[in-house]
Amino acid sequence: MNREERREKRVRGRGGTTGVKFGRAASRRQTNLTFITEFFLLGFQGSQVFRNVLFFLFLILFVVTICGNLLIIALVSTSKNLHTPMYFFISQLSISDILLPTDIVPNMFYYLLNNGGTITFAGCFIQFYVFGAMETFECFLLTVMSYDRYVAICNPLRYTSIMTNTLCVKFVVMCWMWGFTSSFVLTISPSQLYFCGDNVIDHIFCDLVPLLDLACSNTFIVHMEMYLLGTPNIIIPTTIIVVSYTYIVITVLRIPSSIGRQKAFSTCSSHLIVVSIFYWTIFSVYVFPTKGQTSTISKMISLLYTVLTPLINPIIYSLRNKDIKKAAQEKLHRH
Repeated sequence: MNREERREKRVRGRGGTTGVKFGRAASRRQTNLTFITEFFLLGFQGSQVFRNVLFFLFLILFVVTICGNLLIIALVSTSKNLHTPMYFFISQLSISDILLPTDIVPNMFYYLLNNGGTITFAGCFIQFYVFGAMETFECFLLTVMSYDRYVAICNPLRYTSIMTNTLCVKFVVMCWMWGFTSSFVLTISPSQLYFCGDNVIDHIFCDLVPLLDLACSNTFIVHMEMYLLGTPNIIIPTTIIVVSYTYIVITVLRIPSSIGRQKAFSTCSSHLIVVSIFYWTIFSVYVFPTKGQTSTISKMISLLYTVLTPLINPIIYSLRNKDIKKAAQEKLHRH
């Protein structure tokens, strides 16, 4: 029996698995169906050498990502000069950038070493739940950060009275709550679907789109929930960000001094770069996916917002931010 035949036998499950359904009523109606207890994620396919190279590359990126974001959190927490709304939001972004790759990358290591691997049915949806919560949270947090920059540039004299500590905490709590709530709604309905025949997911993690491709029951309700929740989750933040930066650009262009304009733009440039990278990856995957896109390209794009974006964010904020670099230097000199 060759490798493909062994994999086919393994992923179809014991006893000729044909479908799955959660719920007692469905179980009574479908007594002839065997429960699928796991999915098989292919990950990146290729030779052992190729997968080993990817493993060590992603391992380095993962370690750098965790260390970089932990450094940002530590600096913001311990440096009094960084106890401002902007850096408070950046530290929350770093928390999300730790949780997101931690949810996906460790499993991906296993798939690379074993040329694919299994994940339990519950584990698959838990992974998607955490992923969805982090992406939604980051989407709205970047919106809050855009509003913070708008107030700082367009209403500098009222900045401290508007962006109070209480308001900042409320903003962050609402972002976290909405992230976990909306992701919970999007996770429950797919977990109630039938999954028939092959349970192979040609992806690097349990994303909703490849999961729905395996469903043999009606996915209309799930797609409706995706549009009803996904559309405002993208349209509202995007609109607020565009409007905020439109006012920022107009205000900055009215500054008579070129040095003043440069200083104003520099305070927003790091955030604008992060926002652009984040929304470009989200739009390319979920809003305007390329027709005929191969699974390999889809996996590579997925890496952008699951691995690369959490890595780039602390680098951008540290390299382009004098306050963070100064705080880091002070900590190094003390020790």
